[in-house]
Amino acid sequence: MADQPSRPPLGPLAAPQSTLITGSAGWLGRGLLHHFVDPTSPYHRAGQIRALVLNGEEAALVEAISPSIEVEVGDVTQPSSLDALFSGAGADTDLIHTAGIIHPTSMAQFEAVNAGGTRHVVAAARRAGIRRMVHVSSNSPFGINPDRGESFRASEPYNPYLGYGRSKMEGEMAVLEAARADRLDAVMVRPPWFYGPWQPLRQTTFFQMVKKGRFPMFGGGQQRRSMVYIDNLVQGVVRAELSEGEPGRAWWIADARPYEVHEIVSTVQQALRAEGIESKDGGLRVPQLVAGVAVVTDKVLQKVGKYVQEVHVLGEMGATIACDITAARSELGYSPEIDLLEGMRRSIRWCREQGVEL
Repeated sequence: MADQPSRPPLGPLAAPQSTLITGSAGWLGRGLLHHFVDPTSPYHRAGQIRALVLNGEEAALVEAISPSIEVEVGDVTQPSSLDALFSGAGADTDLIHTAGIIHPTSMAQFEAVNAGGTRHVVAAARRAGIRRMVHVSSNSPFGINPDRGESFRASEPYNPYLGYGRSKMEGEMAVLEAARADRLDAVMVRPPWFYGPWQPLRQTTFFQMVKKGRFPMFGGGQQRRSMVYIDNLVQGVVRAELSEGEPGRAWWIADARPYEVHEIVSTVQQALRAEGIESKDGGLRVPQLVAGVAVVTDKVLQKVGKYVQEVHVLGEMGATIACDITAARSELGYSPEIDLLEGMRRSIRWCREQGVEL
């Protein structure tokens, strides 16, 4: 990231002597780790960094980032396996809880990981007496915007979208309960759709569909979607971590503005061409009715305990999911620095560096 001397201070609190990160091998986890160990990053920190991973394969991904990272294997669904992560943690330790599951193999995983796992992490953090916990939530506890022109504001009532939304809502409620009743200093960030380096396979599929002109656009693609480039999200997480104030606060962390779906598609096509990759114009125009059918099908499948990623994503793409980052700007000094075109170009370059075929 280019040096920007005018950037506001990250927060009144200093970086802790010890930072714990769950979900460290995931998209955001690796984004945070890369910044924390990079001396040229504005988010670099010199203290101990301890990363929780699920297995040996994930451990190898994290160890490849830096040998200075202390890797612990554990599972947020198994409370005793968190002991090593929290060993020695105390008043100069911060926790960033990114562990979660978006597209499970069974519906039971939503409750086990996103809700139960968060409760276990909160309990461990409370016992350890850490300084600050940042819980990474989602837009899904708040559902979809009822109108294309509306955006989620700083304070919204829960209206969870299907199983994932309910499980993330329960995770938030566990954090809020601990913050209010037990005085755990915990805050939350609510990011929408990620993009950027360290992306999973589903984002590569998105690029490939856009490249071929096959990405579905319902009703002309006028739906608005908030997105967040990974470095913008890292900034928001760190600012939330190093802020001061009452526990239990939450902020939307996203790019500067929502984008209409047709704009997202055309910008990705522009980014592909700018990186020397041929791309067809436009997307696959689909009647809005198809999204409605997908939503109904998704609800029926989830009710009987089944989750089909393609059906779920298809239904969501017909909706507006937009958020307002005014509170994060004013309270945290958050200022997203990477726009959609630049972020997509960086994403494409990262894919090529990894040998990913687009």
